[in-house]
Amino acid sequence: MGARGLEAAVELAPELAPGEARESGTERGHADGQPVVILLGWAGCQDKYLAKYSTIYSQKGCTVIRYTAPWRMIFFSETFGIRSLQTPARRLLELLFDYTVENRPVLFHVFSNGGVMLYRYIIEVLHTHKLFKNLKVAGTIFDSAPGRRNLRGGLRALATVLVSMNVLLKYFLLLAFATTAVVLRILLYPLTRFIHESHYDALLKAPSRWPELYLYSQADAIIKASEVKHMADARQQLGVSVKAVDFSDSAHVSHMRSYPTYYSNLCTTFLSDCVRGSPC
Repeated sequence: MGARGLEAAVELAPELAPGEARESGTERGHADGQPVVILLGWAGCQDKYLAKYSTIYSQKGCTVIRYTAPWRMIFFSETFGIRSLQTPARRLLELLFDYTVENRPVLFHVFSNGGVMLYRYIIEVLHTHKLFKNLKVAGTIFDSAPGRRNLRGGLRALATVLVSMNVLLKYFLLLAFATTAVVLRILLYPLTRFIHESHYDALLKAPSRWPELYLYSQADAIIKASEVKHMADARQQLGVSVKAVDFSDSAHVSHMRSYPTYYSNLCTTFLSDCVRGSPC
């Protein structure tokens, strides 16, 4: 924890004994080494929950980096148009160099809008900073994301984060968030988007072309399934290899809990296909 000033957890892949081989193509790895998976948690996510997803990949011999952006940045900095998430986005990529895994294929596994807001800046950094332009991104998995300007869903997500906070402070923060979101991100968005485009609109036209897997549900009360499907369709029209899976009845960021084997198989198969360069 605390690498480069981030509350990030890094699990390095176990070293193979000389001559030892793993089971699958993904586990045998890329010529430059085993894949690196970067998990971007949902707002308010505790690392112990994100660590459960690490197991999917660490069991396959991957190095895993886990990070959840502070909820204040997600709900307030972004709403006010402050690009404070740019710094952790850059530092996360710098970790690849710190651990000398920068030559390995990278998979992003992104949860909810909290993870997407950070991922949006990671894409920007990947395409604008010389240091990162040679990184090999294999693909991205979106879990319960991305969602558009859904105020009700945002309030539900923030209320969940603030559940243990003083009641008066909790309702003050909810009111402040709702007021700011309505004014800056809804009513004035036709103007403010020229200053600070929403994460959803930025991803619609993102320059990345690596494969994407969308895991969503009609039963999600925070992120609308129709918005995820719209994003998947739009990306596919740009030539991105896209797969979308509707879990139908699982709750927000609860698809793995409801369907652990199916969820794990989807993730590992996608990673394996992307690393091999097959259609994902």
